Amino acid sequence: MPESRARKKATYTPPTTKSSASKQSASWYAPVMCALFLIGLAYIVVFYITQGKYPIEALGPWNVIVGFGVIMVGFVMATRWR
Repeated sequence: MPESRARKKATYTPPTTKSSASKQSASWYAPVMCALFLIGLAYIVVFYITQGKYPIEALGPWNVIVGFGVIMVGFVMATRWR
């Protein structure tokens, strides 16, 4: 009975490793994120305290949407913060 050929083993190559240094956000990132939270909150509070006269009277109730939009930008930044 004929013998099968022996297989040549491939040389071992170790898996590539990712850099051990974790990526961090820039130093300005967290203050801007917190500032957006506070600006959005202040925008909405000013709208309710002035009974819709400020910050922009022409927008009317859409001022609340603008305030929440600024807050949402802060939340999006919070999800990417490291």
